[in-house]
Amino acid sequence: MVRQGKLCIEVAPTSKIAFISEELCIGCGICVKKCPFEAINIINLPKSLEGSQTHRYGPNSFKLHRLPMPRPGQILGLVGQNGTGKSTALKILAGKLKPNLGRFDNPPDWTEILAHFRYNRLFVCPASSISLLPTPVLMFFKKKMKVTTPLSFPLLSLQTRGSELQNYFSRILENNLKALVKPQYVDHIPKAVKGKVGELIRTKDQRERAEPILAEMELNHLLERSVDALSGGELQRFTIGIVCVQQADVYMFDEPSSYLDVKQRLRAALTIRSLVATGQGGSAQTYVLVVEHDLAVLDYLSDYICCLYGTPSAYGVVTMPFSVREGINIFLAGFVPTENLRFRDEVCVLFLFISCSFPASLLSPLLLS
Repeated sequence: MVRQGKLCIEVAPTSKIAFISEELCIGCGICVKKCPFEAINIINLPKSLEGSQTHRYGPNSFKLHRLPMPRPGQILGLVGQNGTGKSTALKILAGKLKPNLGRFDNPPDWTEILAHFRYNRLFVCPASSISLLPTPVLMFFKKKMKVTTPLSFPLLSLQTRGSELQNYFSRILENNLKALVKPQYVDHIPKAVKGKVGELIRTKDQRERAEPILAEMELNHLLERSVDALSGGELQRFTIGIVCVQQADVYMFDEPSSYLDVKQRLRAALTIRSLVATGQGGSAQTYVLVVEHDLAVLDYLSDYICCLYGTPSAYGVVTMPFSVREGINIFLAGFVPTENLRFRDEVCVLFLFISCSFPASLLSPLLLS
């Protein structure tokens, strides 16, 4: 209980977990020290994230800030620690989860959601163009700056227009986007899909690309095998293949390289890249998003990258899009220069080992000496 007499922590007789009021909590840490099971963790967030909530599952639960911005004809890579909202972002962009902007108790309607994702920016108006500004704008600046003489210096004005995310959600709302998602946990697929590999892929083939994809994903020897008899790597290749043969506007792949060896990962990356390659049956209007932890595959696969940082199972933040090289370096360094924010104390360092082969005649004298 706080000084106002209000309960900061509430536990009802029927409650499974305690409720902590985030409005009343001051971060004193008493409840963290008193809880015997280390079940409470108080996390301080920067104020700059207050107006950028995209979705929250409930009170004292995970929340996601911002969203990645997909672009048609390019592959967006998402990289970040587990539990920071990558799969949640895919569900929202696939239209399977409606963003509530953090208001889980009073969800907004789509009109408010679309208005939230409008793009606002300030631009400088040159002194030579001040006379072209509308009269209400001029009066506003004169009143704010308490001047009566004509303005002869640059001004800042606000420009509002539709963003890429707003246009994207507008198409989802109009049922003008078909999204396909390759799930993260492919071991659950045999419980939902029954049949033989070849029959299922050829039945779903809407792009007339079944045969090239079967060869690329090394599935030709598995055509007569049942899905429930496939191993982990075979299930992964089958799932990627059955997604790529279907016609859609948005393709999403959640960790496509898991269970695969190095050669199979490169083949899977080539198959995914063919979705935006016009010479291989792809389309320049197709959106492709990939969640990947293998940085080598991510570098080979992506056109640009968004990093996700935060505390697992507590909150996640999506950065602005970066080039592939810059995005991977930001993730390894744990520092976002555009936000002047460090999200990891440790710096990850990659070591490059180059193996060289020499003739035995050159090595033997060295070994003997």
